[in-house]
This record gives sequence, structure tokens and C-alpha cells, in this order.
Amino acid sequence: MSILKVIRAKLESMAPADRQIGQFILDNPDRMLRLSSAALAAETGRSQSSVVKFSQKLGYEGYQDLKLAVSKAKAQEWHVPTEMIHSTIEVDDSYAVVLQKLIGSKLLSMQETVAANSETEIGRALAALNRARRVHIAGVGASSLVARDLTYKLQKLGRYAFHDSDSHVQMGSVSALGREDVLFALSHSGKSIETLRIAELARKRGATVISVTRLQENPLMGAADIRLHTVADEERARSSAITARDAQLALTDLLFLLLVQRQPDANEYVHNSEASVAVLKL
Repeated sequence: MSILKVIRAKLESMAPADRQIGQFILDNPDRMLRLSSAALAAETGRSQSSVVKFSQKLGYEGYQDLKLAVSKAKAQEWHVPTEMIHSTIEVDDSYAVVLQKLIGSKLLSMQETVAANSETEIGRALAALNRARRVHIAGVGASSLVARDLTYKLQKLGRYAFHDSDSHVQMGSVSALGREDVLFALSHSGKSIETLRIAELARKRGATVISVTRLQENPLMGAADIRLHTVADEERARSSAITARDAQLALTDLLFLLLVQRQPDANEYVHNSEASVAVLKL
């Protein structure tokens, strides 16, 4: 995961001195790369030793290693085209501006979500889904829509996947899970009480729990064996989970495509599914 994402996720829980250094790096990553540890300390009003300790708390031997990580993060950044505005949609915005801001927010959310998940963690989730006897997918509200979409996709591959919009039904079905099963739990905030209780029960039953939440620490992450993340700024869109839903869809679609690659007879299953539905079309 990008070190800039890590700093942003941990910022609120940092001590005041660390938070000031972290905020400076997030606001001025290019400038930080040109500063020595002493210069960064002067810019933030902290001591040079505070800068070094900040680097070490993030898992680096020293400041130079942190600078290298920030440099790599900057090099890997994806940028929304400049003509696409990604700022808060205002009441008096024109149709064209609303459209630009909406598309910009969606694109930025999906790009940052992909960047926030390491290939290693995606690989762990993929392996768990691929070997699962049953996959139960939990989510309420907007997350339920994404859960249903993923359920249909997995069923098209001939896999046992289940989701119900009723959280009571979800809880009842999860009570039958075992060690060969997977619970895939979606909640951008990670604070949905229904999804959290379902995840806790699944883990108690011995199932592997995969959570999909925001980067910031949250209860659902604590109940998961494998943690995936979505990045969404709902305040900018002033919407009903529009960008969070798109971020979840981008991540679940990626997992589905990677599963298709791993399953030798995937194309046959997809073809059979399309052929069976064709009789319902004029």
C-alpha cells in the first residue's frame, strides 16, 4: 500500500507531533522530497529526532527510507484528467459542471481504491475465494447492491455464492458456515452493526472473513482475516454512497476477473449462463 495512503489512514490517531509531520507530508509530498530531516523539522516546528522517530514508527529505518517510499508513491500515482473537476458539487453548479465533478469523483475513487490494495492482499483474498466451498456475501444498504452483483457473478462461474438483502436471513445463513467457507463482508464505513455481527459470527464458526472497508481503523477490520479497502469521498459528491459503491464495484469486478483467469472452465460457465438467458429475450 502507498505510504501516503498509510499516513492518511493513521493521521487521526497519531500523536500531535506526528500528526503535524504527517499532514505536512500529505500536503507537500514533492517539497518533502527536497528537504532534509532537519529542514522538515524546521518546517513543521518539530525536532529532527521527531522526524526520524516518525519514520521509524511507520516501519522505516530512518528518514531517507521514508523519502524513498514517498518518492515511489508519487511515481505510482494515477491522476484524474485536469478537465475533470473532483470537488464538492454545489447547488448552483451547471449541468456540465455537475457532470464533470461526478465523473471526476467516480474515477478518482476507483483509481485510489485499486492503489490502496496491495497485490499481496488481493492475492490472499483471491486464494480464499478460489478454494471456498461456499461464499456468503454480507452487506446492507448500498453495499447490499454490490453484494448482490458479486453474488450473480460468482454464480455464473458455477460457484456457491449467497446473499440476501435481509440482514436476518444473512445472519441465519452464516450460522451454517464452516472452515471451508468464506464470508465476504462489505461496509465502506466498517461500522455497520448488522455486517459486523454477521462477520463476528462467521469467524466464530471458523470461516475465513474478508472485509472491504475504508482505510481508517474500524470495527469490521478487526473481525476480518483478510482486509481489503475502498477509498471514497462522499462529501465531495454529496450523494447516497455513489463513490463508495463505485469503489466497491471496481474492487469486486477486479476479483471476479482474476477468478475467471484462474478457473479453466470459466468461459464455458459464462457462455452457458448467457445462452440460458437468451431464451428470455425477443
